[in-house]
Amino acid sequence: MLASQRKQQILAQLAQDKMVHSAALSVQFNVSEDSIRRDLRELAAAGLLQRVHGGALPVSAAIAPFETRKNVQSQAKKSIAQKAVKLIQPGQVVIVDGGTTTTEMIAQLPRDLPFTLVTHSPGIAVGLIDFPLIEVILLGGVLFKHSVVTTGSAMTETASKINADLFFMGVTGVHPAAGFTTGNFEEAGVKRLLSQRASETIVMASEEKLNAASAFAIGDLSLASTLIVDSELDARLQDALSHQGVAVIF
Repeated sequence: MLASQRKQQILAQLAQDKMVHSAALSVQFNVSEDSIRRDLRELAAAGLLQRVHGGALPVSAAIAPFETRKNVQSQAKKSIAQKAVKLIQPGQVVIVDGGTTTTEMIAQLPRDLPFTLVTHSPGIAVGLIDFPLIEVILLGGVLFKHSVVTTGSAMTETASKINADLFFMGVTGVHPAAGFTTGNFEEAGVKRLLSQRASETIVMASEEKLNAASAFAIGDLSLASTLIVDSELDARLQDALSHQGVAVIF
């Protein structure tokens, strides 16, 4: 079998099983693990999968630039956002992550809902100028332009003094083995910190993020109390979420 044919079969198996293991592929194709690792390395370089220790996972499509991501699954994000705003109660302190789904979420907020919103996204903050009952706290720092959020020591020091009721966390991948992931090392650390500052963490995930992974782990699925989705979950992901005590809102 040609290497190109083997790669196509690896991708097909990955799409079906949501995970492949190098050792098992080596036996299946009767080639060395070095050959399989080379295949996976080349497929990863082409952006077709995410390599992990011992194998590979489906790569998340949600790591494109912000402007590109705004047009991905836009209707699904709107549906998810409508469910998310119903979880916010008057008087709460709510941390809102940056991202295209949270940008859609603030557009769905009712004008008569008084609460305090904390964010490290300048875009989220500016989007709430015309909401007189929402107090907005913007966490400053170094601007990470890819996601249009602030990072760095100034941002994390201020965030560490917040005690919030809810944190709406953006992710690029939700996978039963890899947990919640994102495409930037600094952002992963910021998301972990913000999750620690809230009583409950809520993740909103459109279909392209499910059973997919990016390079940097935020945490296990147990990091979230609730996952909001707009499509049915396969049995493996549903079981993993249930085992970790994560409620799912469809």
